[in-house]
Amino acid sequence: MSETVTRDSLIKFVEGVISCFSQEYLRRPNDDDLARLLHVGAERGFPGMVGSIDCMHWEWKNCPTAWDGQYAGRSGKPTVILEAIASYDLWIWHAFFGTPGTCNDINVLQRSPVFDDVLSGRAPNMSYIVDGREYNRTYYLTNGIYPSWAAFVKSITSPQLQKHKLFALHQEADRKDVERAFGVLQAWFAFLRHPFLVWDKDTMGKIMIACIIIHNRIFEDERDTYLHYYDPSEFLNDTPTNQQRTSSIEDGGQSFQYSTERIANLSSYMTNRA
Repeated sequence: MSETVTRDSLIKFVEGVISCFSQEYLRRPNDDDLARLLHVGAERGFPGMVGSIDCMHWEWKNCPTAWDGQYAGRSGKPTVILEAIASYDLWIWHAFFGTPGTCNDINVLQRSPVFDDVLSGRAPNMSYIVDGREYNRTYYLTNGIYPSWAAFVKSITSPQLQKHKLFALHQEADRKDVERAFGVLQAWFAFLRHPFLVWDKDTMGKIMIACIIIHNRIFEDERDTYLHYYDPSEFLNDTPTNQQRTSSIEDGGQSFQYSTERIANLSSYMTNRA
């Protein structure tokens, strides 16, 4: 086939993948997903943790010359950034692609919709206790560049006490879930490791999202027990209603509750953002 036909066929294919499978394989965690992630996070020593977040650069070889200054990052070559959240099983729950390579992780975070549900009050609320204090928000494991928000748990820089060294060891080990997800994604689709040759950034974004969807489908297919890896009935005790669902996870005598009651007013939005 000619280059034009091949490119057009590729675009039709990735658009079809996104149209048919994005709602299922690039969804936010539903109640059962969240309960399972919380259960696994508690077993790994991080109650309330639902994944880890990080960014990956994809080099854009045919970036327009006029945009070089905007997209050329530390490597000196134009890149486009993917922000992703991955869980222990390397399932990618969130993907935000398209930020210029000159941005760092904080700049990407400011543009990302990752906390839109939290700010609008649609995110599940939960309650858990760590070291005698009660918390009511889930969080992600991150590296040191991310801001000190309640939604992030970072490692300890240059730990001195044995307790701090132990925490840093476990945090840095579990945070590698997202790094492993990036590595596996590039292993499935080798062209993600090489410079992108097409001029259009929108096409670049569609290809990346389609690869992530296929990545999630592969993991589900290779582990046919994925959807029932943990039986939700073991730790989902309450009956959901139309506006609110509460669940609990018993782990070592600790109980985790969360709800999905919607809050739709500006005052609540600003409170959540603060």
